[in-house]
Amino acid sequence: MFISIDEKASTWFTREFEFNKPFSIRMFPQYAGFGQRNKGYSLAFSAEYPANAGFTQEVNGITFYVEGNDVWFFEDTETYLSVDDLNEIQVTFKEESRTA
Repeated sequence: MFISIDEKASTWFTREFEFNKPFSIRMFPQYAGFGQRNKGYSLAFSAEYPANAGFTQEVNGITFYVEGNDVWFFEDTETYLSVDDLNEIQVTFKEESRTA
């Protein structure tokens, strides 16, 4: 499991959620959409504090996290959060390369 959140993405979350830092963003699978990685699921976000974090990463005063019971969605995956040309959040998934 690898999650990368670039600086433009953290700025996007600050603007969209309009909270004073520090704050937390939960990343979780939502049963809806077409999902690149897991069919029928898409990645969703909410501003809340962790209960049982299985992954955390702090970027510019924002703690991004995945609850322990949602880690399955990110297993064997590289997840990249960035901002596209239309200034919207962009999520890209890539299968993790295995080394023997």
